[in-house]
Amino acid sequence: MPFIRRNFIAVFLLALSGLLLTSWLTANANAAGNAPRFASLRADKVNLRAGPGVRYPISWIFVRKSLPVEILAEFELWRKIRSQDGTEGWVHKSLLSGRRSAIITGKVRTLYRRADGDVPVLRAETGVQAGLLTCKASWCKLRIGGTDGWLRRNQIWGTYKGENFD
Repeated sequence: MPFIRRNFIAVFLLALSGLLLTSWLTANANAAGNAPRFASLRADKVNLRAGPGVRYPISWIFVRKSLPVEILAEFELWRKIRSQDGTEGWVHKSLLSGRRSAIITGKVRTLYRRADGDVPVLRAETGVQAGLLTCKASWCKLRIGGTDGWLRRNQIWGTYKGENFD
């Protein structure tokens, strides 16, 4: 019986230390100048871990290459990320890409030839993943299946309000 109690206490303390370390890392990562930013998944299969290292259990598996994710924190070679649905965990930085992407939100959306919303070029359903090419003011240029078009920034997930880039 003492052997079982010792093992239980050891497992409990290990789990508690992992939770405390993860909380501390998340709280302190941005203090080092690592501002939150968006990226995308580099591989078709990405293991999301409970902490920054392979010794932490896999809590989720993403199976969608180029899925946009938000990087919340960094620790050595590990990045804490969040997906559109709020799932959070740690991935190795080699599994992330700087290539931007976005997900269509809300209802069926119309992409336009120009950022003024004059000539429709494509309609996209909620949840469609698109390459994010550029964002200026309240419009972003996307690529879906080889077709480029502009969509209002508030109709996608994968960019910050006011974030402009080419």
